[in-house]
Amino acid sequence: MPVPKKRTSISKKKIRKNFWKKKGYKAALKAFSLADSILTGTSKVIVL
Repeated sequence: MPVPKKRTSISKKKIRKNFWKKKGYKAALKAFSLADSILTGTSKVIVL
């Protein structure tokens, strides 16, 4: 029989949310860095 789950604490929710945001921030930083290196011509990555 289904039972309602316990509520996640606010602190745990904030920790998970911040971790999720940090992952997105790192990915965006990497993308901007790659775009900048491609535009300036210092890229060592082959772009198809």
